[in-house]
Amino acid sequence: MVERPRDEAGRARNPRPRDRLGRPLPIGSVGVPRIPDDLNLPPQQTLTFAQQLLNDGLAFNAHEVLEAAWKNGPFAEKMLWQGLAQYAVGITHIQRGNPKGARTLLTRAIGRLESHQRGNSSADSPAADRSPGDAERITAGPPEDAPATDLPHGIDGPGIIAHARRLLAALERGEPLTDADLVTALRRTPPLP
Repeated sequence: MVERPRDEAGRARNPRPRDRLGRPLPIGSVGVPRIPDDLNLPPQQTLTFAQQLLNDGLAFNAHEVLEAAWKNGPFAEKMLWQGLAQYAVGITHIQRGNPKGARTLLTRAIGRLESHQRGNSSADSPAADRSPGDAERITAGPPEDAPATDLPHGIDGPGIIAHARRLLAALERGEPLTDADLVTALRRTPPLP
């Protein structure tokens, strides 16, 4: 078995460079800058950094930034950050030409974000992970009378969910998606004065 580099806590670390889509390159190749394994930013900085990476077409790196918030954030927000990370991975799968992976991750992201909006911040898996029939419900949207709460840190849950649904619909129809189609705002725009 090949020995992998490990940190002080024994967690495996991958020193290989990666391309723009997060795919490993041969050792010694020049890739995009890596996100530090120990990244731990406050929520607003996390969202700003992830948004810039998404805008630059670096969804895999955005996923790593959001995943760090998921792993380091408060328990009550873990499902929220996990949903955002899965959203970014869904976009990564689109960029890589993997529509099946994109559908799976975008559906999970919608389920987690909707669950958090309804005030269910438990670590339990949302319905998207439980049965195939739930994916159809998630793609269609929640019932009209489902109560929703604002997401913390100004995160635009309804906007992200709507964007993920548009991507899912385009994938279902086999429509090509441009780089511009893959970007949406992670935070709500402040109202104009």
